[in-house]
Amino acid sequence: MGKNQTPAALTLLLGFLVALSALGTDLYVPALPDTAASFGAPVSVTQLTLTTFFLGLALGQLLWGPLSDRYGRRPVLVAALGVMLAITAAAPLMPSIGALAGLRLVQGFAMAGGVVVARSIVRDLHSHEQAARLLARMMVVFSFVPIFAPICGALLTQAGGWRAVFWTYALIAAALLIAVLTGLRETAPAQRRSARPGDIARTLAGILGDRRFVAPLLLFLCCQMGILSWVASSSFTLAHAGVSIAAFGWMFAGVMLGQIAGAWVASRFVLRLGSARLLRAGAVIVILGGVAAAAFAWAGAMHWLAIVGPFAVLLFGTALILPSATSLALSPFPHAAGAASSLIGAIGFLFAALLSTLLGALFDGTSRPMASVAALAGIGALVFERRLARGPC
Repeated sequence: MGKNQTPAALTLLLGFLVALSALGTDLYVPALPDTAASFGAPVSVTQLTLTTFFLGLALGQLLWGPLSDRYGRRPVLVAALGVMLAITAAAPLMPSIGALAGLRLVQGFAMAGGVVVARSIVRDLHSHEQAARLLARMMVVFSFVPIFAPICGALLTQAGGWRAVFWTYALIAAALLIAVLTGLRETAPAQRRSARPGDIARTLAGILGDRRFVAPLLLFLCCQMGILSWVASSSFTLAHAGVSIAAFGWMFAGVMLGQIAGAWVASRFVLRLGSARLLRAGAVIVILGGVAAAAFAWAGAMHWLAIVGPFAVLLFGTALILPSATSLALSPFPHAAGAASSLIGAIGFLFAALLSTLLGALFDGTSRPMASVAALAGIGALVFERRLARGPC
């Protein structure tokens, strides 16, 4: 394989593995109202099944990345997907919303392995703009999941309730496990890092103290904030606006078209324009989308277009930012790519867990909470992009 070429099959596999984090929410989000009704649970409690999933993703990132630095990408990925398969298959048997929330914690923990190892493989193969291009191509694949997953989730929920969603997760885990076993070679450097807890802690602390990591991480988190404001709150918000489950699936997919369009643009132009220009354009677009969403919300507009339109713009902007921000954060650490990827994911999903809890508590039947968070995300993206531009990339 050439230095600057990644086979299409590998790009597809890596894209699907990174998309496990989105799959764990987007396929399930249309089932949230049915889950709440099935267990007789309020919105704030049902939202915990998202919160615990994000917590599991955050915790899993801290484990799987350093382990893949020590034992290799392939065996760690096989272990993570095996746990995902076993745990997910047990979900439909859960007797209470609390038990389901606990299982979602473990499910997120296992699915984190796919996310962190896929990003680590990118750094094994490429750096800088080449890595950003591969990440952008993976995001194109990734973005098909949020387009089709909510539609499938809505159809599955209508046909078999929330339990049908988890049977589908189990089938996906089995398919990915087979693909990894039959089609993925080892990419980790021959020089392996220690797996001792103290050594891992020192490695993580060193990365976290490096400005080359922290500056793009802050920009990454602002994008996460904007995306999560949509993912965590859109189903309940649009349901209160009179949108059916099936219609919500199509609206969610429509917003995700913004993300896939942005990822396609990033993959096509990152080598020609460079990361800095894409980061600038993305930050401007994110703030425009976020501020527009907040303006419509606080003006009292509850038509679905006033919600869906601005968030489609916002997600277009985040897709311009995320590949380059991730590449900038990973590139300085070729021999600790797993650890650096772990930190990106752990911090990002811990932040997501806190944000989803906050949005659940603030939910008032309008789009104001989610739109206000989106506006803050846009402001933060512009501020941190300017800070990153002033320093060395």
